Amino acid sequence: MRIQVPFLRVGPIEVPPPAYQSEGAVGLDLCAAIEAPVTLAPGERRLVPTGYAVALPDGHEGQVRPRSGLALHHGVTVLNSPGTIDPDYRGEIKVVLINLGAAPFTVHRGDRIAQLVICPVALADVVVVSALAPTARGAGGYGSTGVRREEP
Repeated sequence: MRIQVPFLRVGPIEVPPPAYQSEGAVGLDLCAAIEAPVTLAPGERRLVPTGYAVALPDGHEGQVRPRSGLALHHGVTVLNSPGTIDPDYRGEIKVVLINLGAAPFTVHRGDRIAQLVICPVALADVVVVSALAPTARGAGGYGSTGVRREEP
C-alpha cells in the first residue's frame, strides 16, 4: 500500500528529501540539515534538524528510528527511539542523536542520520473498568514469559 505524504523543505540548509534507499525499504532516510559539522563526544546527545516538515495523513504516525549502520559501526542511535511524529505536527522533523560509542562521531551536512517509518495507528477510546479479563500470564512483568535458568 502506498500513500501520498507531503514534505515541505524548511530552513536555510538544503539537503536531499527523505527517500527510500532500496526497492524493499520501509524507512525513509532522513539527512542532517546542518551548516557546519557537529561532533558528538561519547555519551553526548544532540538535536539535529532534517530540513523538512511533513503533513502525515490522519490515522498515521511517523516513527523516527535509528539507522542500523550507525548503531553497529559507531554506537550512534536515536535516543527516544522510536520518536513519534503526530499527524497534527507541522514543525521541522528533528532527530535526537546520542553517541553510545567509545569514540567521537562527526555528523556532516547531508549525512543520513535516521529513518522515518510511516505507520497506520488505531486511536483508543479509554474505558475505565473495575477489573480486566484474566489471562494465563496475568500481571507477570519483564521476563515472565522467558526461559528460566536455575541459579548455581
